[in-house]
Amino acid sequence: MKKFRPGSLAALALAACWLLLAGIAAAAPVATSVDSVGIPVTDADRSIQFYAEVLSFHKVADVEVAGSSYEHLFGVFGMRLRLVRMQLGDESIELMQFLAPRGRPLPADFHANDRWFQHVAIIVGDMDRAYTWLRAHKVESASTGPQLLPDWNPNAGGISAFYFRDPDGNHLEILHFPASKGAAKWHSPAGARLFLGVDHTAIAVADTDASLRFYRDTLGMKIAGTSENYGTEQEHLNNVFGARLRITALRAASGPGVELLEYLAPRSGRAAPADTQANDHWHWQINMTSPDVDAAAAAVRAGGFTWVSNGAVTLESKALGYGRGVLVRDPDGHASNLVSP
Repeated sequence: MKKFRPGSLAALALAACWLLLAGIAAAAPVATSVDSVGIPVTDADRSIQFYAEVLSFHKVADVEVAGSSYEHLFGVFGMRLRLVRMQLGDESIELMQFLAPRGRPLPADFHANDRWFQHVAIIVGDMDRAYTWLRAHKVESASTGPQLLPDWNPNAGGISAFYFRDPDGNHLEILHFPASKGAAKWHSPAGARLFLGVDHTAIAVADTDASLRFYRDTLGMKIAGTSENYGTEQEHLNNVFGARLRITALRAASGPGVELLEYLAPRSGRAAPADTQANDHWHWQINMTSPDVDAAAAAVRAGGFTWVSNGAVTLESKALGYGRGVLVRDPDGHASNLVSP
């Protein structure tokens, strides 16, 4: 029998180490955090007032951008964008007003199971007080009223939620966790604060497994929880009769989560228009940080998913808070903006 020489063993060990390191590098997530959620608005000043006075966000940045690199990032020729960053607790949203060109408005018959649906879930310290506050400010309801999810559903029981709309008709949610659910920070003493922060953004999807190939397998997010929700409470929360949802919660290393909402019934939700552009009013985007935008763009392309940008783009300035980015779409057309400094 042939004997191994010490040098051969050392070479094999070194090769094994390189293979291990290569595997670790290959498994490194494309998206390391969810930075913020971009929300389309038609009048930024009106939206700033609403999010500040009604929901307690505060403005941290207000910029306008135009130019070739921004056109190539967002895929909108001749664009001028006003972007306002608003913060609540540790989380941020970005109000996006395309000053030019104006995109198409939300369809008047928009429903929560249409697959361009997206919302942010804002955590509140007291659901009754929050609902009374929203009613006093005459917000438009999208749910019948606050819904307490039943205890027979172990992953959702005890959570209370309510859908409403901002001045542009965008869906928002207030959410209250019982002591046994949600991140520890949502149960820390908050003094007089009623609105605490953003837990996640939720998106309607046609096929959870197809969406997981994008968010988990390509971007590197992790599944944080699953649930199957149905019953009168869920119907009146979503305002969709007969609603039965497969819900999958995903998280990056930090930032708000991404929640996949697959309507098992009814299956009547409409697909997003194939010609959706970033200035159309149903275009939201999830802004995610990435250690390597070129690698992120390549991974998305290799996965067979759609670029909005024509590849990774170096911006003319860092006015938006980052210097490079690529805007991409998941299988249902929801946008993610993968960015790095």
